[in-house]
Amino acid sequence: MPSTIPQPVVAPLTRAAMFLVVTVNAGPAAETAVRGLCGDLAGLLRAIGFRDLEGRLSCIMAFSSDAWDRLFGTPRPTELHPFKEIRGVHHAVATPGDILFHIRATRMDLCFELAAQIMSRLDGAISTADEVHGFQYFDDRDLLGFVDGTENPVDQAAVDATLIGEEDPAFAGGSYVIVQKYLHDLAAWSAVPVEQQEKIVGRTKLSDIELDDATKPTYAHNALTIIEEGGVEVKIVRANMPFGEVGKGEFGTYFIGYCRTPQRIEQMLENMFVGKPPGNYDRLLDVSRAVTGTLFFVPTATFLEDVAPGAATPSTASATSTEGESAAPSEPQPSEPDGSLGIGSLKKEAGPE
Repeated sequence: MPSTIPQPVVAPLTRAAMFLVVTVNAGPAAETAVRGLCGDLAGLLRAIGFRDLEGRLSCIMAFSSDAWDRLFGTPRPTELHPFKEIRGVHHAVATPGDILFHIRATRMDLCFELAAQIMSRLDGAISTADEVHGFQYFDDRDLLGFVDGTENPVDQAAVDATLIGEEDPAFAGGSYVIVQKYLHDLAAWSAVPVEQQEKIVGRTKLSDIELDDATKPTYAHNALTIIEEGGVEVKIVRANMPFGEVGKGEFGTYFIGYCRTPQRIEQMLENMFVGKPPGNYDRLLDVSRAVTGTLFFVPTATFLEDVAPGAATPSTASATSTEGESAAPSEPQPSEPDGSLGIGSLKKEAGPE
């Protein structure tokens, strides 16, 4: 049997990205249109990506808890649930969203063309909840002036951090993703002395060197976002991008984090917004406000390829035999992504067209 192919969640960072969050309109026709796109997404990627093979066009399609139930029924990923709103010193809001399209390329025109084709295919079936166009800002810095994503795992460590394994065998090779759109008060941030900015972030601003433990405050962003399990630090993969509209005076960072369990990111957010201990919160939130928050599941590319446009039925993963009990999977474990588009092999390794 062919291997299960993950979606390219660990694809390298690119100069451009689009984040498109949509809701599925009511009615079976809308749901059929979305299911129809699942199987055709790889073809759209091939057609548009072929125009510039060095453009590294990729797209991840992910689904919320409610959307999964509407579109695919059972079984469902073990840890898929709505985004958990957090009220602490600051507020992490939960906002609507059924499907996330995370589109990446070295050129924005490739991202734009794919998004336009997706929206055309889904015309009348979906409504746009949020759309953000991200760009690389100098040497991978955010608009606050600090390098973003320095501690991202790479290679096999990134795969281990993001792809589900034997803990949920029916959905092995899938991943979870949480997105949040942060708006920055750049005027307020600019008024903070650089030395204090560095303590808030936990790194030097110019050289991007992590502060030592004797210098770094416990409220530093990179101190609060370290998560350990059994005394060992566990990672997520961030694909954050700056965005902004100068005329509107709107500037921000689009946070997007992939992980094999959403509990890791949820714990990070709890530490940031409530504090660790409570009250010792992330001071970045004094100048950065979260205006969206949604959790999605990223099924494998193989799963998307096998989706039938008709009514929701048990997915191609192992069927649930009884309440809370899943049959053993019949597919092998996912192969390691190679950093490519991940689209040439979606036809079950059928060979060239």
